[in-house]
Amino acid sequence: MSTALSDAEYDRLTSALLARIEAAADQWLQDDIVDVDTHRTGGLLELAFPNGSKIVVNTQPPLHEVWLAARAGGFHYRHVDGRWLDTRDGSEFFASLSRHASAQAGRELTLGASA
Repeated sequence: MSTALSDAEYDRLTSALLARIEAAADQWLQDDIVDVDTHRTGGLLELAFPNGSKIVVNTQPPLHEVWLAARAGGFHYRHVDGRWLDTRDGSEFFASLSRHASAQAGRELTLGASA
């Protein structure tokens, strides 16, 4: 069951989530792991990989969800007990994002859940 969030809580949590992804991408670039470009517009964050593929993370305020679009498909996440979990299979957001980013970058990339 998803955790009931106020709009302010949702905004705070999604802002932290997007900032965490941006920080990880900046670290990958700084450590010369992968040349990933980020572009953020409001609640939408795009990760562009050297092979031309992209991952898009988009907040969905009316639904209090976070959506992830990758080569492998689209995924929806809701905040449950302090974590963002896939609405279909229950997988954790950062684990899924790490898996999709690794597949698209052609090398192991990890994003920790702690922020």
